[in-house]
Amino acid sequence: MVPAFDTPRRIPSEVDLTLLWSGLFLLLFGMVMVYSASIAIAEAGRHTGNHPAYYLVRHGVFLAIGLVGAVMAFQVPMSAWEKLAPWLFVAGFVLLALVLLPGVGRDVNGARRWLSLGFANLQPSELMKLFAVLYAADYTVRKMPHMHDLKKAFLPMAAAMVAVGVLLLKEPDFGAFVVIISIAIGILFLGGMRARLFAVLIVLLLAAFAVLIIVSPYRRDRIFGFMDPWSDAFGRGYQLSHALIAFGRGELLGVGLGASVEKLFYLPEAHTDFLMAVIAEELGFVGVVAVIVLFGLMVQRAFVIGRQAVALDRLYPSLVAQGIGIWIGVQGFINMGVNMGLLPTKGLTLPLMSFGGSGILANCVALAILLRVDWENRQLMRGGKL
Repeated sequence: MVPAFDTPRRIPSEVDLTLLWSGLFLLLFGMVMVYSASIAIAEAGRHTGNHPAYYLVRHGVFLAIGLVGAVMAFQVPMSAWEKLAPWLFVAGFVLLALVLLPGVGRDVNGARRWLSLGFANLQPSELMKLFAVLYAADYTVRKMPHMHDLKKAFLPMAAAMVAVGVLLLKEPDFGAFVVIISIAIGILFLGGMRARLFAVLIVLLLAAFAVLIIVSPYRRDRIFGFMDPWSDAFGRGYQLSHALIAFGRGELLGVGLGASVEKLFYLPEAHTDFLMAVIAEELGFVGVVAVIVLFGLMVQRAFVIGRQAVALDRLYPSLVAQGIGIWIGVQGFINMGVNMGLLPTKGLTLPLMSFGGSGILANCVALAILLRVDWENRQLMRGGKL
């Protein structure tokens, strides 16, 4: 008799491959698009030495540093992140304060958001988004018995977020403030905050944001420019009008990789805040949909991993995973909304894709922590120990 051969069994993966490949593709695709969007700026800039690959090389270095940081972060157990969370939040707060000190923080285009490290600039607000996820999850776990108590559960967190918000608005960095507040409120809600209290907080936050816009002339101009960018296309509506032109030129399949016209000194910050407009122009509707689908997959997998952690009675890793999902989802939505004319102009980059060392590092570490939560879930589901 011919011996029967067993059908080879599929070896279960150690991590969520959909999440891993989605993240890696966005990182690599972002690198290609940063190069495409920055060639003209790099060739014409004195500080770049007129080298067309200046931003590509720097982005590649940042990406390498981010991936090394991600590998290191993946080795850290979630129990250690939980213990470090309050100290990381304090460190982030100190860095935000240092940015505002004369002679320490670096001023670029009227905003003081960076600390000079010599070879590069550090943007503390990007790191603070990650620290806010870790701290808000730790805070929610500690306050779990009091989540229905306004004074014990919400007010201490509100005080911490107000302190962070004051520093961010001094820079000013309203976009980062919105993202961090969204992370904190989202994690508190997922941790058991009453729906009625959550609704009241949303109304109060919207009112507070409205007041901040009304009392700030440049924010008011952005709102008016958003409402009708064509009425002052060379003034307050300049950024949005050119972003919309880029989307219109792209049509279904785009004008071709590298063939964008809007990146030729028409669209400001084409390789950072308005990278999505360049993608739309060069790769069209298909390219935009592909990016949206990949971000949607990442957010969906983050919440699935979080639910798995809850089923395993691991509350802190669950809230961290879902907090990262909120962060990536909210920031990605705001950036895309600004590029498409759905939201007023804000200085927020596209996660994992836009040029910027601090953002790439924070995003890579966040992705690694998310994969770590998934890895620990799989170990426990197989009967292993952490």
